[in-house]
Amino acid sequence: MRLEAITWERLTDALAERLVAMPAKDGSPWLRVAVDGAPAASPGDLAGRLAEALRVRGRAVHKAGTFGFLRPASLRLEYGREDPGAFHDEWFDRQALWREVFQPLDPGGTGRVLPDLWDPVADRATRSGYVELPYDGVLLLHGPLLLGHWFPFDLSVHLKLSPAALARRTPQNQRWTLPAYARYEAETRPEEAADIVVRADDPRHPAWNGTL
Repeated sequence: MRLEAITWERLTDALAERLVAMPAKDGSPWLRVAVDGAPAASPGDLAGRLAEALRVRGRAVHKAGTFGFLRPASLRLEYGREDPGAFHDEWFDRQALWREVFQPLDPGGTGRVLPDLWDPVADRATRSGYVELPYDGVLLLHGPLLLGHWFPFDLSVHLKLSPAALARRTPQNQRWTLPAYARYEAETRPEEAADIVVRADDPRHPAWNGTL
């Protein structure tokens, strides 16, 4: 895959311009966008930049993180606190994401989405209220391991880190997750699954596979 150097500012503007010009694939009045990447790649930062760029262009945005949709500790930690297989398969409540985030944005949906579901610190429901995303609004879902679940994304962006960069930028107490990301690369192949790939090994000098 050929990648070209770009700045975060130009990347954000290019993505925003593409989104304001494109319709949803299934005719929905809402666009659904993935910003996929390990925490070390800071997908939430790019989602935040993109949200601001879309709002400037007159589009309503709902930004949500997958760590707000964790499963209860009794389920995700069944095999211990540092099991990479469980992190890959069991930590995130994908059924809740389907039910509370994606289905309301289907054609004919209500547009009422749940911002988050579970507080991992208190290990209880957040009790957040629903948020109504207006027609022509954009969902920005950011976090790790997002691809390969048939989520109806209209555009998917994968923030790629080499194994060395991922290990270097992952805090010591989270390095037990590295085998889960290696498995994700091998099984899901996010570089092939995503519409846009951004190499972020050097956070000062990203590169992407798109065109301006």
